[in-house]
Amino acid sequence: MNKYFLSFFITLQLMGAAIPVDAGERAALRSPQSGVLCDSYLCASDEGVSRELTEKNLGTKVATKLFSQGDFNLTEFTYANGIFCDVKERVCREDRYFGVDGKRSGTVSKKYTQLLFGQ
Repeated sequence: MNKYFLSFFITLQLMGAAIPVDAGERAALRSPQSGVLCDSYLCASDEGVSRELTEKNLGTKVATKLFSQGDFNLTEFTYANGIFCDVKERVCREDRYFGVDGKRSGTVSKKYTQLLFGQ
């Protein structure tokens, strides 16, 4: 009976270890140089997602994984923390969703717009 209890207890401990301490907190983006914004999956400049910058700041393995997923729009992208950036509009928003009027509904993020586009 004790080995079943121990096995159950270990399973519960492992399940708890997989949950972040603060699951509601957004992962911060970092700006390794002026005009560049990165999360742990991609780096972009004011021209869009960049293989060169991703490789330089996150490593060859991350860049290869990102760019081996097939064609994707390099000028509209969403970071892991939900921040959406649009190079054509030169703006970053709190999310990528649309309102009933068909326009982007996310609040403009002044912080990330400034970091990426300098405005």
